[in-house]
Amino acid sequence: MRVTKRVAAALLCAAMLVSSTACSGGSGSSSVSAGSAAGSTAASDTGTGSSKYKKFITVDVFDSQANYQGKQSGWFAKIVKDKFNMELNIIAPNVAGGGDTLFQTRSAAGDLGDLILTGANNGRLSTMVKAGLLADMTDLMKNEKNISNYSSAITETNKLASKTGMWAIPSQISSQTADTPSEGLDPTFGPYVRWDAYKKAGYPEMKSMDDLLTVWKKMQDAVPKSDSGKKTYAVSLFKDWDDNMMNNAKQPTCLYGYDEMGFVLAKADGSDYQSIVDSNSIYNKVLKLFFKANQMGLVDPESTSQNYDTLNSKYKDGQVLYSPWPWLGQAAYNTTEHKQAGKGFMLAPIDDMKIFSYGCVPNGNPSNCISIGSKAEDPQRLADFIDWLYSPEGIEDTMGAGPKGLTWEMKDGKPALTEFGKKAQLGGDATLPASYGGGSWKDGVSQLNFNTVTPVDIDPETKSTYSYTMWDSVLSENTTALDTDWQKKMGTKTTIDYLKKHDMLMVAPGSGYAAPEVSSDIATLRNQCKQVIVADSWKMIFAKDENEFNSLLKDMQTTVKGLGYDQVLAVDMKDAKDQQTARETIMKTNGSSASSK
Repeated sequence: MRVTKRVAAALLCAAMLVSSTACSGGSGSSSVSAGSAAGSTAASDTGTGSSKYKKFITVDVFDSQANYQGKQSGWFAKIVKDKFNMELNIIAPNVAGGGDTLFQTRSAAGDLGDLILTGANNGRLSTMVKAGLLADMTDLMKNEKNISNYSSAITETNKLASKTGMWAIPSQISSQTADTPSEGLDPTFGPYVRWDAYKKAGYPEMKSMDDLLTVWKKMQDAVPKSDSGKKTYAVSLFKDWDDNMMNNAKQPTCLYGYDEMGFVLAKADGSDYQSIVDSNSIYNKVLKLFFKANQMGLVDPESTSQNYDTLNSKYKDGQVLYSPWPWLGQAAYNTTEHKQAGKGFMLAPIDDMKIFSYGCVPNGNPSNCISIGSKAEDPQRLADFIDWLYSPEGIEDTMGAGPKGLTWEMKDGKPALTEFGKKAQLGGDATLPASYGGGSWKDGVSQLNFNTVTPVDIDPETKSTYSYTMWDSVLSENTTALDTDWQKKMGTKTTIDYLKKHDMLMVAPGSGYAAPEVSSDIATLRNQCKQVIVADSWKMIFAKDENEFNSLLKDMQTTVKGLGYDQVLAVDMKDAKDQQTARETIMKTNGSSASSK
């Protein structure tokens, strides 16, 4: 799995295995008319779950990006129940072993899910349409007012299908230019460290990635114990998201402008394309970095056996001192209490870094789309739900500040967090009032992990970004001991401002490029090769000495070459260069320079 730009609050919650309750029914036709769903009414109706939708249903949601499996609970579940008289049962490949196994199994059974959140690229949309797994939403969506605002992006994505129709709606649709950083105040990737440990170590300078080792060691020495008294580690890893390569080893490559395309690491500006198994690739440089870190006692020895949920709990306890993503370390540990004490994760600069940033995607991101399953019991109700997800209210509830009136309100014509919102969003958690179902705020956030638009897009009702972190009212509250010390040391107010000021950001224009379907032979070769690459990557990090590290690298290279790696690499290299062409094309029509003409 690619760790995408828009990873939402769902990532904060525990992955739980809960028994599935199937609620699929219907004829199994891949095309459903707007009036065929029993109990449905026109999209313009404003009834609640008790009046508009008479029958309560459970909706099976196949969700490739979710990191939680089971019934959605808490305040978001209550909103879904009140509005649509339904509950969401999330089926998550990330939790159920990763990879495509669950997708293949459910596809073979002819019922992927009632709602389907997965990629349209690599021929997947075409495959699902041909297999009759999806409903054609053309008639279902004809009266939906919010979806109609995104018709151009939807049309573009559905060109990837093998048949005319509306089969999928892309995520991350944006009204911003393609070279506008999409993430908000913090890029998706970066060297985020426990700033209090970094400060105790004397704010050591880092000229290159190799200097992380010295800094990590100094930080571990400065803060040897977690909040609960456990041994701290600079680095803690997990396997959940491994795919073409070891995902955790790919992340530091993003500090230098690289992102993945199969077995290729491609720079955002098109200046370099690397095969990951090459001895001098930046991927292998990261493996060597982690190997050395392990030799120094800086890598969590439980890394090979833990999952994301376990890892997240360690961040909450302050047991891990480095985070490759802001939404992991900061979200888990930067509570108001910790920040007031000067503790928390903040970006520490590496002099030669040029961090990869995902540009906004005017045509939407086809690598994560939402569709309706062909066997869904009430497809019109699901179309209504999807339309709501793309409404300002739905966007705020799933990827913004949360429900208006609970977490935020309008003050002097601008949005501001309520006292509850400050506790929930800035303080780490809060207990909800009974009117919202009670329970923990964090336990109730949407587990869909699906961003319909980008956080930097403007809510037409507030005239401010959907990302509350960029609101003037929130920025004015960044006065904790942690904030002020970081700002004084870095000479700027926000991470994104620092990176722009020092030319340390490399934005990949959001082209919406989707890699085409590959032949079954290439797919088979890829699966064989990536299993070797992932397994040997882990072994290399935990090798007993440098001789074993080098031996494992050589064995990996020899083995995958024998399995047909070069054939797959040729495909990925072409896709990477085609993606760059698409980026250059979108810049001509939707880049900042083009829009200013």
